[in-house]
Amino acid sequence: MWTRADLKESAKAVLKTNYWQAFVVALVIFLIGVDGSNGGNSSGWRFWGNKSYLENTKIVFMLFCIGIIAVAVRIFVGYMLEVGGRKFFIRAAEGESQMSYLGYVFKEGAYWNVFKAMFYRGILVFLWTLLLIIPGIVKGYAYSMVPYILADNPNMDYKRAKELSNQMTMGQKMDMWVLDLSFIGWYLLGAIAFGIGVVFVNPYCYATKAELYKVLREEAVKKGYCTFWELNMTY
Repeated sequence: MWTRADLKESAKAVLKTNYWQAFVVALVIFLIGVDGSNGGNSSGWRFWGNKSYLENTKIVFMLFCIGIIAVAVRIFVGYMLEVGGRKFFIRAAEGESQMSYLGYVFKEGAYWNVFKAMFYRGILVFLWTLLLIIPGIVKGYAYSMVPYILADNPNMDYKRAKELSNQMTMGQKMDMWVLDLSFIGWYLLGAIAFGIGVVFVNPYCYATKAELYKVLREEAVKKGYCTFWELNMTY
């Protein structure tokens, strides 16, 4: 079994030797997955109130187009960079630190397979969330290992990646949720400096998640959910 303390200590040890590389990779992952929506405020309402109907329509159309472009970039490029970023943190945890792993999926020629697996995962989580928030969160944790699995084997069938992630996280979701909660203090501290400090916390969080994946991966092999070869692991 794993503990939060052990995972975090291992993550800190990894970051001691490659923090700034990890920082750049974490920043890329953060930017391609960040939610750009902002809540309304009084100044925003004044802005809209001072515009004519035609001008407001143009602005809405422009924002709509920007939103579509942002979603397209997230899906067609962001998914690949996320998997590559997870690859970086997995390999860093194993003693190999190369930022070139960010483009790993493109070099492996597995673009469409990774796209299909990540898109399938996103659709499933979205549909579960439409039912109720809690089931969506549960399924989010259930399928959270998909990008890590694809980082190890980008050619794995999309349904198999989802199935294996579900098996890896079985009985682990509550502990994973508590692990996420343990970073809240760090993120609140980072948010004090106008949110800029958050990006400095992300490498620590992502490195810890990579340590968690390593543990769950080994357990999956021991339980017979998968083989060393399926995940391209070194025995």
